[in-house]
Order: sequence, then structure tokens, then C-alpha cells
Amino acid sequence: MTYVDGFVAAVPNANKEKFIEHAKDAAKLFKEHGALKVVENWGDDVPDGKLTSFPLAVKKEADETVVFSWIVWPSKKAHEEGWGKIMADERMNPDNMQMPFDGKRIIFGRFETVLEV
Repeated sequence: MTYVDGFVAAVPNANKEKFIEHAKDAAKLFKEHGALKVVENWGDDVPDGKLTSFPLAVKKEADETVVFSWIVWPSKKAHEEGWGKIMADERMNPDNMQMPFDGKRIIFGRFETVLEV
């Protein structure tokens, strides 16, 4: 089964186009190093919660939108090998790839796929 990196972040609305360009550059890099698919989603209906929610998790501000993203890998082994190459790739250097959002407020995790229909 596949292996997935999942991400949720708050992106300033004014940076939507910068985010899309950043995502295209990052996707190219991930795919070069073994990812099967990269999916980026701009929030459309992401309600605030009182106890839990995407906006609360990333401390979304009024002028931001939540993005929900994932990267699909063929396996955990492929992920580990690919991620190591990505981290060593000069294009990932912060001087070369500026994030158009506050990376300190991103939440992420890695997931083993247990069902895919």
C-alpha cells in the first residue's frame, strides 16, 4: 500500500498565487525523488471550530485561508529514500525556496494507507 505525507497550513490570501507557484516547484522536486502524486487544496468551506478545527490547528488569522495538502509515495521505504534526497537537494535550501506562509504553524504527519477504493 502507499504511504502519505499530510499537511495543513494557513496561507495569507494575498499570497495565493505565490503559494501555487511554490507548490508547483515543490511538487516537481517531490516527483523527481519518487512521489507518485502531490495534491494541494485551497480552503473553500473550512469552518471555525470551538474545540477543534483546521483553522484552530494552524492558528489561522482573518486574512488567511487554510490549505490541505498531501503527497503520495509508493511505500514507506520510497518515502524515506525520497525524503532523504529531497532534504539534501540544494533547491530545498530556504534561500532557494521561500515559503509564502508561516512554516511554524504548519501541521503535518505521515500515514500508512490502510484502505484505498
